[in-house]
Amino acid sequence: QVRVVESGGGLVQPGGSLRLSCTVSGVIFNVYAMAWYRQAPGKERELVAKITSGGTINYADSVKGRFAISRDNDENTCYLQMNSLKFEDTAVYYCRARWPVAEEYDYWGQGTQVTVSS
Repeated sequence: QVRVVESGGGLVQPGGSLRLSCTVSGVIFNVYAMAWYRQAPGKERELVAKITSGGTINYADSVKGRFAISRDNDENTCYLQMNSLKFEDTAVYYCRARWPVAEEYDYWGQGTQVTVSS
């Protein structure tokens, strides 16, 4: 059984930092592309950052220079380091694990709330 579990969300002041973690079990983690999405109230879910199995990284323009995605294949974990947080970063953050070779190998976590507030 595949499990995708996010952690690390919380309440932080503007300008602060958080690190999200996403641990995946039940898959061969190192072949999966990993990504973080977020969904703010009343808005569609959007891609924040992604990292391929080969280490290629992409970011949404809104987080470039502030967020950093990484992965530890030994720990089956993907991270999202979020710095210089802004009010507009408030959202539920979701982790996605996808093996590009087949559509059915596409798994999501339950999400973790990030709230930026003074």
